Parts: sequence; C-alpha cells; structure tokens
Amino acid sequence: MCLLSCGSCHAQKMNDEMPYDNSTVQTLNLNRYLGDWYEIARFDHSFERDMDYTRAYYELRPDGKVDVFNSGFKHGKFKMAKGKAKLTDDPARLRVSFFGPFYSDYRVLYIDPNYQYVLVGSKSPKYLWILSRKPQMDVTSKYLLVNEAAMRGYDVDKLIWVKQYR
Repeated sequence: MCLLSCGSCHAQKMNDEMPYDNSTVQTLNLNRYLGDWYEIARFDHSFERDMDYTRAYYELRPDGKVDVFNSGFKHGKFKMAKGKAKLTDDPARLRVSFFGPFYSDYRVLYIDPNYQYVLVGSKSPKYLWILSRKPQMDVTSKYLLVNEAAMRGYDVDKLIWVKQYR
C-alpha cells in the first residue's frame, strides 16, 4: 500500500534504484529537542516489535550526554529501556546505546521549525522513525515526513503506523 499520491509512488520506485540519503539537518537546537516524543510510525525491528503507545524521552545529563528513555506496551505489558546518547561533531547526529558499549547512529533527517515533529534515521536504511510531540499528527504533517523519506530513497511502504493515545 502506498501512502502517497501516485506521482510520489512513481518517485519511490525510482528511488529504490538509487542510494538513500541519510544526511542530517543543518542545525539542531538540542535544548529544544529534549523532552517527550510520541512514535507515530517506524520500520519494523526486533527491539520494538509488537509495541504500541511507544514514546521517547530525552534529558540532558550533567556530563553533557543525553539520557534516553524509550517506553511502550507490548501485549498489554509496560516496557521501558534506558539508554544514553553521546553528542558528535554534527549536532543532528547522536550516538545512542542501550546495550553497554555498543552505539548506533541517531540522525535527525528532518525537523519542523517549531520542533513539533521529526524524521529520524540511522546509518542504515533499515531504521526510520516519525516522531511527534503529540500522540496524533495531522495528515499534512504525516504526508510531509513520508514524502521526505520517500524522496531520500527510504521504502515508505515498510512504515508501521503505531497505535497511540487519542
């Protein structure tokens, strides 16, 4: 199922043949980014499989790193994972760890000027998230982020739309 107009679907098919673009936004104000985010959509991966009502909370630590709290419900049971993120030379790319010394890229690919919704990727095209400050997003904002991901070469048909609070 394509979530975009037919013209955008055609562009997606063309992008499948090209490398994906995971470049980050030019600037990111970390203090504005901190706080609560609701997961609106994501690619499937083992550490969030079958989870609903997922959220992320980012909090600056005294040492300059960022505490990351991911939570949600899996089969009706509340789950939480605590991680940490290190800053990099690129303010829109963090290195996040939930498993000891192993870090993964966290790349802010697009953020609206008011810091209300964001498209997040990784070093790999296998990871993609749409996050929002509110549990529901308007259709126009969803379309904008899905279209941005498609133009960057991501297979947006793989997005899982997360059940969220109303």
